[in-house]
Amino acid sequence: MIRAFDAFSLPLLRFLDPEDAHRLAIQGLRLLPPLRLKPDDPKLAVRAFGLNFPNPIGMAAGFDKNAEVPDALLRLGFGFVEIGSVTPRPQDGNPRPRLFRLERDEAVINRMGFNNDGAEAVLRRLAARANLGGIVGVNVGANKDSPDRVADYVKQIEMFAPVADYFTVNVSSPNTPGLRNLQQAKMLDELLARVIDARERVRTEAGDSPVLLKIAPDLSLAELDDVVHIARSRRVDGMIVSNTTLARPASLRESGRAKEQGGLSGRPLFRLSTRMVAETFVRTEAAFPLIGVGGIDSGGAALTKIRAGASLIQLYSSLVYKGLGVIESIKRDLASTLLRTGRETLSEIVGADAATITAEPWPI
Repeated sequence: MIRAFDAFSLPLLRFLDPEDAHRLAIQGLRLLPPLRLKPDDPKLAVRAFGLNFPNPIGMAAGFDKNAEVPDALLRLGFGFVEIGSVTPRPQDGNPRPRLFRLERDEAVINRMGFNNDGAEAVLRRLAARANLGGIVGVNVGANKDSPDRVADYVKQIEMFAPVADYFTVNVSSPNTPGLRNLQQAKMLDELLARVIDARERVRTEAGDSPVLLKIAPDLSLAELDDVVHIARSRRVDGMIVSNTTLARPASLRESGRAKEQGGLSGRPLFRLSTRMVAETFVRTEAAFPLIGVGGIDSGGAALTKIRAGASLIQLYSSLVYKGLGVIESIKRDLASTLLRTGRETLSEIVGADAATITAEPWPI
């Protein structure tokens, strides 16, 4: 059924304006009939952040911004879904056009700007599906015009704690002016201190809510040193590496489209984001797990990200070019790798190549 859906939908969606295609995809998933996929291979199960994931493949934030279709995505084979980014108040985001395909590069540029329905609307949707199971994380951000951006994060931790399986503190989107400044040491330390304090205040009533920090791939290694040190000292539960990049690799073939402002994702991000996963992994010294994001479009790419240090992975842009079938394809490849190498779990290979990768020339 998924192969048939991809064969029909991919040419149609690629014909449309990217943002219109995204909206149509959401509507289509809302109408998707219940599916009965075969259970995941038990060897693909991952335990991280105190949660049990049936497989390591997650839907990255940015696709289901408003928690409209998390259960449809879980039924399609994702091991977890991250909704958002959500802000306390609704906002329209940046003017259109703000989403661009780089077809020949299998890449996407976006400057969406945290467009979403706001925390109250998203909370209602998550509360309505609270007993359905599956791991659904909430990616939180700050309103563009907020007088206190740290307070925006704190407020949402308190709001969503009863319905979020985990939180992602997004300080790495390049499309809200000044947001990435929150990755600077002093500001990040204050933010994480207040976020963790908020999580602890609601723990008794809401239960455990793991807090993850999502970082940009454009950090210098000195900045990464500071970020990891603060994340460890504030006892976050994990990190997501990485968001989109402002860099434009010289290898891009869609040179005209590449001049658009915004964050670049997809295949051209793979080498940089994988290097940042490895650099982060060696700095964390197994203090907490990592989620690897950026350019994953095959089983081989997923395996490389895991061997660089990712316990879990997320994807989004590859769905534009590969379709939903890429999910099962990656799972098959990972399972066959474990079988071929005689390993029982993916955890046995997490970070196996991290030291080697960090010794290689910097990707450009």
